[in-house]
Amino acid sequence: MKQYFTLQNGVKMPCIGYGTYKCTDGSDERIVRMALEAGYRMLDTAAAYENEEYVGKAVRESGIPREEIFLTSKVWKTNLGYESTKRSFEESLERLQTDYLDLFLLHWPKPAPDAADWKELDRGSWKALEEFYHQGRVRAVGLSNFLPHHIEALMETAQVRPMVNQLELHVGYMQEAAVQYSKAWGIQVQAWSPLGRRRVLEEPSVINMAEKYGVSPAQLLLRFLLQQDICAIPKASSMERMRQNLELPEFEIRSEDMYLLRCLPQTGWGGEHPDLPRAAVKQ
Repeated sequence: MKQYFTLQNGVKMPCIGYGTYKCTDGSDERIVRMALEAGYRMLDTAAAYENEEYVGKAVRESGIPREEIFLTSKVWKTNLGYESTKRSFEESLERLQTDYLDLFLLHWPKPAPDAADWKELDRGSWKALEEFYHQGRVRAVGLSNFLPHHIEALMETAQVRPMVNQLELHVGYMQEAAVQYSKAWGIQVQAWSPLGRRRVLEEPSVINMAEKYGVSPAQLLLRFLLQQDICAIPKASSMERMRQNLELPEFEIRSEDMYLLRCLPQTGWGGEHPDLPRAAVKQ
């Protein structure tokens, strides 16, 4: 399996990382440490997850050299703007107990769906990220949950092109327009919630296809994304599932099956959209 994607500035980012959202449950770093023991070398966290201290502790206590771990964090949408982003970045470094990040993202393009000043806020935040990048305090900078019109507004003043766009992507919710737009700009797409939710994992078409290829439904869903050159950051809480997600068997999904998966009806969406109020959806 391809181990890395190379970002536009030459930085290598693992194809599969570990998503730490809710994994610590406000308690300790045990699950993060387990992910590192399972072989993960990319950890995705954020100020909003309130677990950066645990992630940093797991990294320090793992015995793995810091330079071997690709560490991502994000500035929350209520801290958009130049000065607020600078403060958020410093606070994240302090909690993580590191002097640099491998990737730093703007978590959402708007503080609220009806925010009138979001373009100005995004541009201020991006200016701060560009400064961190030029200072060598961040190896790569990017976005999360940015759709084409958000990226276009940002690019009107940006000096550094975003290197990553992290989106909710999975069978049943592929956001094709955002994916293709990002790729056209040379922006590496990264999938959060790559396995969707229970409704995706229990979708009969997914189960039947996984059986055909001799893999688990989760492994099929991850291969589906990687085959489209999309990085993935799945979550898991057991060593067995962590290893299954990371150690994918060598197989290729046939084109007709890829089309089938890409054309399934919308399912498993988490209800989050940057321009709309949160939707109530079935998981």
